[in-house]
Amino acid sequence: MSNALKTAANIIEQNVVLMAVNARQQEEISQLKRQLEWFRRHLFGQKSERRNPDLYSLQLAFSDLGGEGNTPPPAPDTQTVAAHSRNKPAKPTPPTEDGLFFDESKLPVETITLPCKEAEGLDPAQYEIVSEKVSHRLAQRPASYVILKYVRPVIKLKETQTLVCAPAPQGVLDNSRADVSFLAGMVVDKFLYHLPLYRQHQRLGSNGSHRQPSPG
Repeated sequence: MSNALKTAANIIEQNVVLMAVNARQQEEISQLKRQLEWFRRHLFGQKSERRNPDLYSLQLAFSDLGGEGNTPPPAPDTQTVAAHSRNKPAKPTPPTEDGLFFDESKLPVETITLPCKEAEGLDPAQYEIVSEKVSHRLAQRPASYVILKYVRPVIKLKETQTLVCAPAPQGVLDNSRADVSFLAGMVVDKFLYHLPLYRQHQRLGSNGSHRQPSPG
């Protein structure tokens, strides 16, 4: 093979290598551009509190709105208003030992009686309960799920020798194990408290329900 052919072959081989490198670099550039656009949307999007400082440089200041020569607008006419007094806002009542910060009609109250150490071992005739001191603590229990177990006895009528049983309670959804209260709570948790369904499913598992109520 002559030198000219070898040179041409080397040039062709180099061109092939350069084209492959160029294609790989173009692909990397496209990928980096997509990542950059993603970061821009998340850093400076409407859902984030962060804002792009370069955008504020394009915003006109109030001094630029005065028209030709940037002269400030004339001061508006003022009017004197008679002085008046306002009631001072009432200070919040400091929490006391017996103060209630909850509604007993909406929250269950569990009463716990604490024994007095000095009265332990004494006969009831040896002391007298004069009064009671009550204090409250807000506690938390696992999510208040409950299993409604409906028992329907099957009885036999002796006169007709027939078996009868009460019908099963009718649900909102046919063949579903979910009570209407559970379905209502699921909708409230999702749309009012923004708790996704998969998190509700996890909470069910944490509270003893290994399977989410399903038809069947």
